[in-house]
Amino acid sequence: MTTATEQLHPPVLEPGDYTKYKIILGTLGAVVPLLVAVIFYYKNIFRIEGAAVYLHALPAVNAALNSATAVALLVGFYFIKQKNVLAHRAAMGTAFAFGGLFLISYVAYHSQVESTHFGGVGAARMAYFLLLLTHISLAVVTVGLVLFTLYFALTGQYTKHRRIARWTFPIWLYVSVTGVIVYFMIAPYYPAG
Repeated sequence: MTTATEQLHPPVLEPGDYTKYKIILGTLGAVVPLLVAVIFYYKNIFRIEGAAVYLHALPAVNAALNSATAVALLVGFYFIKQKNVLAHRAAMGTAFAFGGLFLISYVAYHSQVESTHFGGVGAARMAYFLLLLTHISLAVVTVGLVLFTLYFALTGQYTKHRRIARWTFPIWLYVSVTGVIVYFMIAPYYPAG
């Protein structure tokens, strides 16, 4: 039995065996965070001589991409509450695109530039590291959540999509917003460009 949503908005992917998509998304959900960790741990292997000079603006770009992701998520949430599925799809696709661009930019910057150390003290330092810890931990989880939420939407499994989106949306929004906050907290300590 199909729901009204399924009748009005059929799956984007052709019906059939979605096993290959599950494998691809499951692999990406595990490999992307692992690959990012490897690039950070072994950053000297991936470093390109002189590249850091050209990348000094990327933290601000990353904050803008995180902001745009958060706005797109909120717009998508608004549209689904209004039952405007097509506008919701567009907004969430936009959030996914901004998130993907952010990930590429983030990895490019942090694989080439030495990490900036937070210079605050006392409560500000504790707040920064607590925010950073929750941000990074949830960012790792967000990759898999976003991919599977997208998978369920594209395959027309709207009941599963709604169930996982209840977790994905607030976590992804938190990661996007805290990314911007972390940027503004550490920005005064970036070396001059």
